Amino acid sequence: MNNSLSSKYIDISNVEQTFKTKKGPFCALQNINLTVAKGEFVTLIGHSGCGKSTLLNLIAGLTTPTAGMLLCANREIAGPGPERAVVFQNHSLLPWLTCFENVYLGIERVFGAANKTTGSPSETKTQLRARTDSVLAMVGLSAASQKRPGEISGGMKQRVGIARALAMEPKVLLMDEPFGALDALTRAKLQDELLQIVARTHSTVVMVTHDVDEAVLLSDRIVMMTNGPAAAIGEVLHVALARPRKRVELADSAQYLHYRKAVIDFLYTRQTHVEKVA
Repeated sequence: MNNSLSSKYIDISNVEQTFKTKKGPFCALQNINLTVAKGEFVTLIGHSGCGKSTLLNLIAGLTTPTAGMLLCANREIAGPGPERAVVFQNHSLLPWLTCFENVYLGIERVFGAANKTTGSPSETKTQLRARTDSVLAMVGLSAASQKRPGEISGGMKQRVGIARALAMEPKVLLMDEPFGALDALTRAKLQDELLQIVARTHSTVVMVTHDVDEAVLLSDRIVMMTNGPAAAIGEVLHVALARPRKRVELADSAQYLHYRKAVIDFLYTRQTHVEKVA
């Protein structure tokens, strides 16, 4: 992360989120205050039900807070926008389209029409296809571009989802446990690829994860959430590991192990989670 950049690219102030349920109001989040710098990689971690995905959805503009305000680049987040792309655990690809077509669909939507805000003209189909080819190459899917989702692995499907998000050239990449459903080896490979992609694109990333090692490997800061209901930010851990990061080298790093222990201590000592039985 470049510390000379704005420390308030994303600014979350006094945010609360309460949902109406059959049993009455349910407070998912309370008193959330957080800033994310441009180019920073921040992960949200905590036990199930602590509001991680709720907070990510608020930043995405998929929901609006009950109280407080969220800003991105000094503009209020009032709904979804192409400057904030989301990658979900469920890749949600259209099964009848090829990998190329799934990515092209979003590119055409964003760049196929003139941008009234910036004054940029619409791009030609040749330019749109070139964008699609470029981003598929970035995630290593050039050879599979004409395959449909049913013909590729789970890891490759997630790569298409990431490519689709990156294709919009978002200012912010929001990721909701994108590797949670993958096997350990595939997850590790995609984590390594994500590190390389973020290094090239200088993306601002906010990512939800349950994986302590994933959080330490990827993050500039780890935001640790208290248990719900009425979850809050319990602690923020700065991860001062040099980049680029190599998982094999970090395996024996005392500094890496220190950060890992700090997160585990928060989650399993200070925020011991007991599953409620209905």
